[in-house]
Amino acid sequence: MENVVLIIHLILALSLIGAVLMQRSEGGGLGLGGGGGGPASSRAAATALGKFTWLLAIGFICTSVSLTIIGAQNASSTSVVDGIDLLPPEGEGATTPDLGDSLLPPSGDDEPLIPSGN
Repeated sequence: MENVVLIIHLILALSLIGAVLMQRSEGGGLGLGGGGGGPASSRAAATALGKFTWLLAIGFICTSVSLTIIGAQNASSTSVVDGIDLLPPEGEGATTPDLGDSLLPPSGDDEPLIPSGN
């Protein structure tokens, strides 16, 4: 079921992109300009392509919500981190690496960390 809704969602997304790109530009960004007597009278008449775009947008939102609901129902209550085995394997080949004294701080016999003298 999830795959069917996902395919419909992708078709709606591509159709919505195409419908928006086919619409006539009104000039000016964000509906500014275009002449006329102010914002109340500058509203364009609803075209068939505009109504189709709204229909595609509503379908896109519905499939988005449906995919979210389906995904939430299919989600398991365990985390991915729960499946990771953090313990080293047991057996003959399981040994800890010998890092030597390279990680230990210098003892009193060694050279000082800060050179003396200028």
